[in-house]
Amino acid sequence: MTMTLTSPATVRARIAVIDVMRGLVMLIMLFDHVRETVFLHHQVGDPMTASSVDPALFFTRLAAHVCAPMFVFLTGLSAWLYAHPAAGPRSAAGFLFKRGLLLIVLELVFVNFAWSGAFPPAVLYLQVIWVIGLAMMALAVLHRLPLKLLAALGVAIIAGQHLLTGLHAEEGSLAYYLLTLLLQRGYLVADGAMKIKVSYPLLPWIGVIVLGYAASPLYARTVAPAARRRWLLALGGAALLLLAILRGWNLYGETLPWVADETAVRTLMSVLNFTKYPPSLDFLLFTLGLGLLGLAWLESVDNGFTRACATFGGAPMFYYLLHLYLLLAIGMTLTALLGANHGNRYGVEHIWQVWLLALLLMPVLYFPCRAFANYKRTSKQAWVRYF
Repeated sequence: MTMTLTSPATVRARIAVIDVMRGLVMLIMLFDHVRETVFLHHQVGDPMTASSVDPALFFTRLAAHVCAPMFVFLTGLSAWLYAHPAAGPRSAAGFLFKRGLLLIVLELVFVNFAWSGAFPPAVLYLQVIWVIGLAMMALAVLHRLPLKLLAALGVAIIAGQHLLTGLHAEEGSLAYYLLTLLLQRGYLVADGAMKIKVSYPLLPWIGVIVLGYAASPLYARTVAPAARRRWLLALGGAALLLLAILRGWNLYGETLPWVADETAVRTLMSVLNFTKYPPSLDFLLFTLGLGLLGLAWLESVDNGFTRACATFGGAPMFYYLLHLYLLLAIGMTLTALLGANHGNRYGVEHIWQVWLLALLLMPVLYFPCRAFANYKRTSKQAWVRYF
């Protein structure tokens, strides 16, 4: 890896591109969350039913697949940067553990209310913020391991998870709860006034955050931008090449094999129809491969859009909570004004209306996020850095 001294401007660009990518995936996520607000009557499974789902809906959902893996990967990368400031190395254990615990609390209280509009909700969903919190707490313990060992551990977890998919346990046993938490989406509590469902099994996400941490020395001050870009292109390209081999011949890494359909579009949809809950090896090769190529590309791009993405990416938790509560208000307002035309909620009829609403919401979200990001940069309050 080529090493060189870097200027302050290069250092800022090196860090800024992380916020740009984080902000970009958060904006892509907005399309999917708008879909879940006003288009939920058109359900999609996991994996989707490629032979019948509308192609526009399929590719909208597919684009959103990149969001969670890259966000978790960048969380690991950011943890390494926290542990290696200009003043010298420091332990990230306390920061990771406390922030992980905060994310779990936010998921249980504020995020679940934002999705359901009820407190307590009928079903408590343990979703992406919960799993990021637990993954950060795991990384708080693991990050002291040598980086090569962390990289091997991340690969072993992600690639080896499919060897465990045949495991089963009696419902109500300790093994059942462990499998549900780690590998198998399902209910921890299936009866009673409030059910608890694990939507994001933990184990593969530990692999992703560990890989992010292990890859983070690419963003060290001593790494030349050109060398970093070559590494990112090589790693991203290798991931997609491996995906092409594994998926092309239905060898390994995905439970649902692809099949040739009547049209090229449907066949392509079948090929790209990956499992997210938990994320399969093929799912992560696809999403992280694209994400690494995106990081390589974005480092040389500086325009109004990327600067806006960096603003969103600089206040990720603030953005996440803000957009969920804004969508909750929009959903309730539309239902009150226009009526519940799909179950107990209002829904639009066409996917283009989802895209339009998401695009209209971006500038609405931008200004409060910019104000908070500015406050975050200047504030000395300890709590601010967790958002």
